[in-house]
Amino acid sequence: MKVQENYRQQPPPPLPARHLQLPRTTEETLRNGLSVVIVEDRRLPLVSYRLSFRTGDAHDPPAFPGLTELLAGLLTEGTESLSSREIAEETARMGATLSAGANSDYSTVAASSLNRFGDRVLELLADVTLRPSYPENEVELARQNTKESLRQQRAQPSFLATEMVSRCVFGQHPYSIIAPTPESLDAITRDRLIEFHHSQFVSNNGVFIIVGDVKAEPLLKRIEGLFGHWEPGAPVANNFPAPPVHNSRSAKVVDRPGSAQSNIVIANLGLTRTSPDYFPMLLMHTVLGANASSRLFMNLREEKGYTYGAYSNLDARRSAGTFRASAEVRTPVTGDSLREFFYELERIRSQPVSEKEITDAKAFLTGVFPIRLETQEGLIDQLVQIRMFGLPKTYLENYRDQVQAVTIEQIQHVAQKYVRPDEATIVVVGDGIQIEEQIKPYTDDVTFFNTSGKPKSRPSLRHGETTPKDLAGRWQLEIQTPLGQTLPANLILEETGTGLSGRVESEMGDADLLTIGVTGGSLAATLAFEMEGGNKVEAQISGEFTEDGIEGTISLENSPPLTFTGSR
Repeated sequence: MKVQENYRQQPPPPLPARHLQLPRTTEETLRNGLSVVIVEDRRLPLVSYRLSFRTGDAHDPPAFPGLTELLAGLLTEGTESLSSREIAEETARMGATLSAGANSDYSTVAASSLNRFGDRVLELLADVTLRPSYPENEVELARQNTKESLRQQRAQPSFLATEMVSRCVFGQHPYSIIAPTPESLDAITRDRLIEFHHSQFVSNNGVFIIVGDVKAEPLLKRIEGLFGHWEPGAPVANNFPAPPVHNSRSAKVVDRPGSAQSNIVIANLGLTRTSPDYFPMLLMHTVLGANASSRLFMNLREEKGYTYGAYSNLDARRSAGTFRASAEVRTPVTGDSLREFFYELERIRSQPVSEKEITDAKAFLTGVFPIRLETQEGLIDQLVQIRMFGLPKTYLENYRDQVQAVTIEQIQHVAQKYVRPDEATIVVVGDGIQIEEQIKPYTDDVTFFNTSGKPKSRPSLRHGETTPKDLAGRWQLEIQTPLGQTLPANLILEETGTGLSGRVESEMGDADLLTIGVTGGSLAATLAFEMEGGNKVEAQISGEFTEDGIEGTISLENSPPLTFTGSR
């Protein structure tokens, strides 16, 4: 006789949630204002350090974007007593880690090791934090590496989309800047790094968190000995301009001729990390697009097959944030994808989520939460965010209760408050010629940009649509000078047996084009002319041909680029 095995027909119910018991925590503030938090976690013979400062990329001086990030990255590249190589070799010998970095809101010097090496690693962390030397050769190397990284980033559609969204949503707020420029990097000197370090990396601007196999009392004395003489400074100011208010929908197209995909981001201004709406927004985001079982993913990928994945993003920072929906889709279905995005954005606003959806979202969030605290690194990173964003000290203990307390009505309320399709900024990185008509049904306000972020009147022609014969002729240019004046010029292109030759005629004199390269609708050329005194100077011309003209830049060495537009 076969035994009935009904228990196999459905999964077992989840076990009741266990109370979160954090390890013993000791907190103290040194006389110089440095806050110290020590969590005694003796599960493993490890120790992790995080010395965090309430100074991030948003605090860069307006003329020097990238200063904080460059400064943090150079902390471990030399001190008054150790070279970059000596620091790296000693860290590797102990099997430890030592690094520093920054995001928009705060900077962190991080280290970890076996507890037997904990004291020496703590000494190294103090040395790189308090006595960085910023060697000239390391500064120059970091500058060149960052410039190369920028060039690589500009080839990535995801970077271009994030840059444009940040610029449009945040406006004059410093969150709008996500990367330095070559010009700002060149302006950052060793002296400026030292000055900024002295003013921003001060004791009363920092929180030092230690988690691991340590004893609080002797460790506090050791920290006092290493950091007690550190001078405090002026409090960090967060007086940033408010992000702009958008009253209508607009589209920004970053034109990449020939692109096989469109990177779509639909964005609204969001909330701050300490907003009382945060947990309802977290639940709404989980239902709408946080993972592979959310609405956006199931619609655009599973049902329509437009993309490998479609998601939402809840970006909540110290003083502002965004809520975004995004996907990388095939170029021919850009318009169809926008239709499904706006359908889902309207649905989350107008229709209450189901009981199953809110139950599943709560189960997901409360289920993954303990996993984030399983390791020392996971726990200490959560503690850093609590201190840097000013969250309640009981945040971790109350997290699951906060999630469980969210109601269906609260989810719909925050959706209507923060998801505003009629006021959204649509950013699409892709082939402008192919996607222009697909975007128009969703907004009449469409602006085009090149991959450098500069506005352009029309999308560029695609590869294969131009030949030397098409481009040959006289192009009348208007060159904008640094003083705001307009300099007229003529670009003459002549067809040859192997391509094009040409020259530029202007009031400043005539100049030959030494090299000319055309790829699709893009022009790259080298211009040579003679200055007074017989000095020969070369300049680089970079332009893009549109359906009704040409636009681009002329770059001379050690000078800002000059923009130009033209027609034939």
